[in-house]
Amino acid sequence: VDRLVDDLKAARPDHIAITGDLMNLALGGEIELSRLWLEALGAPHDVSVVPGNHDAYVRGALGRACKAWSPYMTGDAGEPARPGAFPYLRVRGQVALIGVSSARATAPFMASGFFGAEQARRLSRLLDETRESGLCRVVMIHHPPVRGAAAAHKRLFGIGRFQEVMRRHGAELVLHGHTHLPTTYRIDGRDGAVPVIGVAAAGQAPRGKRPAGQYNLLAISGRPGAWTIGLTRRGISDVDAEVHDIAPETLAG
Repeated sequence: VDRLVDDLKAARPDHIAITGDLMNLALGGEIELSRLWLEALGAPHDVSVVPGNHDAYVRGALGRACKAWSPYMTGDAGEPARPGAFPYLRVRGQVALIGVSSARATAPFMASGFFGAEQARRLSRLLDETRESGLCRVVMIHHPPVRGAAAAHKRLFGIGRFQEVMRRHGAELVLHGHTHLPTTYRIDGRDGAVPVIGVAAAGQAPRGKRPAGQYNLLAISGRPGAWTIGLTRRGISDVDAEVHDIAPETLAG
């Protein structure tokens, strides 16, 4: 993780988006350590977070995490981060970052998420407002809103609801975590296919069953209706543990 963070900082990104699972069991000590890690990563203005299922593993943990990480999950309107207050909106340059929460406490050995009607309503409104403002809309969510992307006990309840929001209101990009895999999916959107991008978990070691730790470096440029989005995956090498480019992609444009 430290190697990836050092490499990320050297790339001097305009903004850092974290799509959840800062913790393992969401214990009190983990919440505090995660807060300290976020502070070391960057200023709240430059780092946006949405929680994952591990951040809400036990009842009450999500509320405590939202309170501890509030500066990183508070939208430009200033409403404090808390369960039930998602999604939030942050505008940085030409980009609208919209943070959706799919995190919830689950039974043992379950890792499912939930996207409900109230969040869908609020997300729809934000997508329309930011589209009218000519912004490139990037939606952050932990669980992949794609059927079959995660095992049944790890799936998102509300995939159909999320995809209906995309069909009616559109977005330019969806970022997710959860699967620990570097994936690219596409779902139908109002104005065409919407790329849905996953990432290998930063803590995955080389020579394991899953790809070693990575982060995604996204380059966004252009104008409304003609956005160009490039993706470069940066990750640990299985050979020497150095960080290197992995299969650059053009997602739009």
